[in-house]
Amino acid sequence: MNRVPPSPSRASTDTAMPLACLRLQSLRLLQIKSPHHKAEQVLALQTEQCALDTQAMWSEPGDLPGRPDRPVLVHPSQLKTRAVGTLLGRASLIHALTHIESNAINLALDMLWRFAGMPPDFYQDWWRVAQEEALHFTMLNAHLTSLGFAYGDFPAHDGLWDMAERTKDDVMARLALVPRTLEARGLDATPAVRNRLVSVGDQAGAGILDIILRDEIGHVAIGNRWYRYLCTQRQLDPVEEYKNLTLRYRAPLLKGPFNIEARRKAGFTDTELALLETTG
Repeated sequence: MNRVPPSPSRASTDTAMPLACLRLQSLRLLQIKSPHHKAEQVLALQTEQCALDTQAMWSEPGDLPGRPDRPVLVHPSQLKTRAVGTLLGRASLIHALTHIESNAINLALDMLWRFAGMPPDFYQDWWRVAQEEALHFTMLNAHLTSLGFAYGDFPAHDGLWDMAERTKDDVMARLALVPRTLEARGLDATPAVRNRLVSVGDQAGAGILDIILRDEIGHVAIGNRWYRYLCTQRQLDPVEEYKNLTLRYRAPLLKGPFNIEARRKAGFTDTELALLETTG
């Protein structure tokens, strides 16, 4: 497969001619610095007008992903824990969730453009994820604005993208350690966060988290689907290979409590869930 440098999409006056490859469009979107504009453009892109070249490979441009100067990114240990009962504390929590969803857009777009040679359904699945993450970001950002704050007003950490960087050379590792590990932790954490918002009367925020949990179950299921597909292709045992990958890429240790019901809906097997419970 030949590597060619990325080129701008070419709009055509001939409506029968497709726009640039969906994967190349994803790379263009990933480079947008403003998460607001990125989310808007992800939601607006008409993919039925895009070609899909599953084999093309492009040289990686610098400064991925595109992101704004704020929030300031710090080590997780430097982030303050604020009481959610105060306006500042609730805004800080909503800001953290907004930052997660901004990163999640980038992760889905990176999955699309970076990894060639997968079946067409792989790219369609991750495009749906990108659109749903863009919607999540938009809802949370609007809620943050309603509280009198803006995205970037609080510091944040870069744990999700750090793992994306570590796994950028192997799609199996990316699937195992981002959707199946880091994003699956969201399935465990979201109900408790939702309850905290309900406890301070933030029904709007809780409603957004209900939507996010529903969608994230589907996103983790997509990660499970394609991880197992690759294990079959490479003749590897999914459970044993997952252990190997967590060690090789220094993945964080999983700690309970676990949302077993949501994880089961997301496609984790009884064997995997039993192993989780021994670590929790």
